[in-house]
Amino acid sequence: MSTPLLGLVLVGGQSRRMGRDKALLCYDGQTPQIERTVELLKPLCQQVFVSQRETQSFELPQETDPIFDSVNEAKGPLCGILSAMRYKQKVNWLVLACDLPNVDRPVLTKLISHFEADSSKAAAYRNSADGLPEPLCAIYPATLHEELRMLNREQGIQSPQKMLSLLRAHLIDQDKQNSLDNVNTQNEFAAFTKQ
Repeated sequence: MSTPLLGLVLVGGQSRRMGRDKALLCYDGQTPQIERTVELLKPLCQQVFVSQRETQSFELPQETDPIFDSVNEAKGPLCGILSAMRYKQKVNWLVLACDLPNVDRPVLTKLISHFEADSSKAAAYRNSADGLPEPLCAIYPATLHEELRMLNREQGIQSPQKMLSLLRAHLIDQDKQNSLDNVNTQNEFAAFTKQ
């Protein structure tokens, strides 16, 4: 029996630069980004979870459950990833941040296909600018849980990008250079919605 692939939507950021919760932004004028991201993951994963802070209060999309940040020694996106890996072990996690409006189904199916070819390693896209791993559209296998925890606890590493580099994640080239561009500010959001 193969290891299940679960989806994890990261929405736990403070959205300070945006000034409002990025998970609730509507790039098409209708669908909040959290819903759009969940809908992308649903057909590809056995179950989808939303990683969030306990202080966030909004209705979750149907057929999703929250995973609240619970790993005190980790910060930022790493806290969400490690909290999910603690919550459900012996599963692989397809992690996707909620602020990546250009991600589409082909981006995710390509990632899954490369991961399935060698599921002993994490799989992530290579950043088209600097060649580093893109940790917020990546697959974290169950087999890496302990290594990620140790890197966080013993070496104090908070960056999932650095961890993926150290663990020699399988890196994949993006088909479209902007497919993993994120939107962090009101100006970036306004520019994106005018396209």
